[in-house]
Amino acid sequence: MRAKQRLSYRVVALAAVEIRMKIMNLANDDKLLLQVAELLIDGFKETASWNTLDSALEEVHQSFGENRISRVAMDENENVLGWIGGIEEYVGNVWELHPLVIRRDYRKKGIGRALVGDFERQVKIRNGTTIHLGTDDENNRTSLGGIDLYPNVVDHLLDIKNLREHPFEFYQKLGFVITGVVPDANGFGKPDIFMAKRVL
Repeated sequence: MRAKQRLSYRVVALAAVEIRMKIMNLANDDKLLLQVAELLIDGFKETASWNTLDSALEEVHQSFGENRISRVAMDENENVLGWIGGIEEYVGNVWELHPLVIRRDYRKKGIGRALVGDFERQVKIRNGTTIHLGTDDENNRTSLGGIDLYPNVVDHLLDIKNLREHPFEFYQKLGFVITGVVPDANGFGKPDIFMAKRVL
């Protein structure tokens, strides 16, 4: 049985839509874990990341490991609206934001922004100074996708364009900067774009 937590709900209001939600540690509760796993499958269905329930559940279970952060945004009925995870690196100075996923019908309503803000606070509490992430382009959503980035990788990176709502611009709006790219990380023409933010 889960211990009851005294939580206050935050109201996120964007575009005349109000959402009452709370952000909390993901509890090891079968119903919640299944919701998060299903969210991963749906949220990343355009990629090869998590395409089975078993692989998604494995990712969720790993988020309970040592030196990890695992937070969920939930509505008043305990429906998971979004999930954010983090992995400690460089002796706690750096945290990788991995993953971030928002329910499709709740995207662009401020939930992702709220989860990232909460994640930054969690990193600060743990005396971290930097958050980094990789945001893959597996389906040509940026000008880096679908092409050979060699030999002028940096030139391509400096001229990056968002072609189809790739999340790198979402992170830029939150203060993250592009720090690099791994060409062909997910196969030819499917790079991983690296971003980071200082949280001092």
